[in-house]
Amino acid sequence: MTEPDREEFQAMVAVVEPRLRRALVAAYGFDKGREATAAALAWAWEHRRRLRKIDQKVAYLFRVGQSSLRVKKTAPLFEIPHHEEPWIEPRLGSALAALSERQRIAVVLVYGFRWTLAEVADLTGTRIPTVQTHLERGLRHLRAAMEVSDHA
Repeated sequence: MTEPDREEFQAMVAVVEPRLRRALVAAYGFDKGREATAAALAWAWEHRRRLRKIDQKVAYLFRVGQSSLRVKKTAPLFEIPHHEEPWIEPRLGSALAALSERQRIAVVLVYGFRWTLAEVADLTGTRIPTVQTHLERGLRHLRAAMEVSDHA
């Protein structure tokens, strides 16, 4: 491998990795999401010439990461911190885990990482209205699970 090839790959990883990691962690939880990210980036290294031709690298590698976890398909686990004053609502982890995968991806990426609906649609290979539906349903389920009303 030549030095320019290595530099090109490192530049691509610098751009792709943070978004890919956030998306996979949103879908599968911290440990499995990071494991899937590593698997996807390992695949990217092995297939770097092929990956050059792909426009939507994050979305493509997201699917590669998903595939790496399929054999051991388990529900994502979100650890609930055991602090006297938690940084998040203690019931949020179990409420997120109870959502469907698509609802969890939409909720976490849009509200947790400020992705646009279009970005989530590109990632998941769906249309924007579909993402909006998953987002709305996910929020409705979260509100019900956490006993939060829409009205103050």
